[in-house]
Amino acid sequence: MTVDLMTPEQTLVQEFAVVVENLGVALDDGTEIVGEINFGLLAGEVLGVVGESGSGKTTVGTALLGYARPGARIYSGRVLVGGVDVLGLAGAELQAVRGQRAAYVPQDPGSALDPGQRVGALLREVLVQHLPGIPNNEIESQIMKVIADVGLPAEPGFLRLFPHQLSGGQQQRVVIAAAFALRPTLVVLDEPTTALDVTTQARILETLRELCTRHRVAAVYVSHDLAVVKDIADRVLVLYAGRVVERAARSTLFVAPAHPYTQGLLAAIPDVAERTALAPIPGIAPVPGRRPSGCAFAPRCVLATDACRHETPAQVLVGSGQYAACVNLEVATLRPKTPVPLPAAVSAVAATPLLVVRGANAYYGATHVVRDVSLTVGVGECLAVVGESGSGKTTLARGLAGIGERFEAEVTLAGTPVPARARKRAPETRKSVQLVFQNPQRALNPRRTVGDTLRAVVRHFESIGRVEADRRVLAVLDRVALAPRVAGLRPRDLSGGERQRVAIARALLCEPALLICDEITSALDVSVQAAVLELLRGLQDDGLSLLFVTHDLGVVRAVADRVLVLRAGRVVEQGSVSDVLDNPRNSYTQTLIGDSPSLRRNDFRYRGEIA
Repeated sequence: MTVDLMTPEQTLVQEFAVVVENLGVALDDGTEIVGEINFGLLAGEVLGVVGESGSGKTTVGTALLGYARPGARIYSGRVLVGGVDVLGLAGAELQAVRGQRAAYVPQDPGSALDPGQRVGALLREVLVQHLPGIPNNEIESQIMKVIADVGLPAEPGFLRLFPHQLSGGQQQRVVIAAAFALRPTLVVLDEPTTALDVTTQARILETLRELCTRHRVAAVYVSHDLAVVKDIADRVLVLYAGRVVERAARSTLFVAPAHPYTQGLLAAIPDVAERTALAPIPGIAPVPGRRPSGCAFAPRCVLATDACRHETPAQVLVGSGQYAACVNLEVATLRPKTPVPLPAAVSAVAATPLLVVRGANAYYGATHVVRDVSLTVGVGECLAVVGESGSGKTTLARGLAGIGERFEAEVTLAGTPVPARARKRAPETRKSVQLVFQNPQRALNPRRTVGDTLRAVVRHFESIGRVEADRRVLAVLDRVALAPRVAGLRPRDLSGGERQRVAIARALLCEPALLICDEITSALDVSVQAAVLELLRGLQDDGLSLLFVTHDLGVVRAVADRVLVLRAGRVVEQGSVSDVLDNPRNSYTQTLIGDSPSLRRNDFRYRGEIA
């Protein structure tokens, strides 16, 4: 039987491989980041820790290894890993525990790998550091074994490669191999698949699940994506504003979520299986030091009463192994759990074509990365371009925006031929085609306020005064649902979703006919993503056309009218979203759909909850 997550009052028992009791982390000034975190994990069990950015997920994950970021400290609690209290150690003793008893897999493998160190040397260093005196032949044998365990080529040639010679999925597998090399008691997985395409993500999740089960390693999987957590976790802990608001077995949480926040997260997730109305959670999560009294979720909760604003809710038993902290729990549990289905999107391309592309080709050096691609986008239509990493999606998008290095195509916009290079295009054409990049943090000048950035766009194309420029800036901020005060802020003062809205606003100031979106929701919380997708739907209603590059087929279902599938730079399938996602004809498309996480499908990809 599945072991329930414990309430704070329960005695922590020896059968757990990992025990966390009353864990608390605060800033140096005493402001709490997370508090009263309690759970136990069996060997081989996976706990999903979910919540929006700022909820404290990563803080909890790293605290399990005795680490708090600069400016913060672990002020209370115990973390027992194999019976050893990690928080009671320091110096060399703590370093010895990290890797040997508790390991960490970060979100970005590129930042975790030494670019000057070969794969084999990296794994050798891990083994020698923690197992001094181990014979060379055993080191080589163990390296080959752990490389094979994570599905990488167990051959000398692969071990001689540098990180930059690996794909993103291969880099992540190397980091996982390093984490599991010493067979730790606990591994903390911090959003390890966020930047991966669905097929690579599915393989990584399958590898992690299999390694945890086979080697009896307890795992904490930190993520903002509940659809992914559904595929890997045995149990789920939901965090909001640094506190646990719900905890339950996976099978319970996704069928009958009890807390309004959990319900809101699930309602905001687009799903590959069905087009439904997305419901973003209003407002933003409070930051440490600005959390309200009473229930921290009350300002965003549609069920909030005066009692919620003054009374801190205790965790209440809802059912077998399910606990939730909500004053209005009886009302919350009666709310409908089924999302509202929407009719299939209707393509506008046949009526009024806007963008027509024939014979698009692109090259990186001698490598042919986009091969003879043709497509059409209608007025007010969203065409999604999907495929694995390396399929040519971003190269195609950048080429159509006019910033590709070696891009060739016959392109017409509203019937007018368009040069391949942006610098050769007329000013009106450059305004008509705008590109929104994946990472708004890098696309916005950190030294300029939002208002300065947006005013520069207006005044670049038109000779107008400051007053008129300010009027247009405020109008476009309103159009993307941002308050006027945002104009006076810098990018660092904004959330990820707000920065992405600013990037969209900057493009909209050019009054484009076509907006090219390159993975613009891939790093966003599900609620912020839902709000951005609703914004894009509204812009389509105003007649804006979208070319939407993504690896997330749930997003495709939610926002696109038609979809084009790329593989190795070639179009392998295209058609309406309902035709392609419901009746895929190409085996590659079928694989992409099968690998996409889903909350609506009844089949769990990875079976076998801890029994």
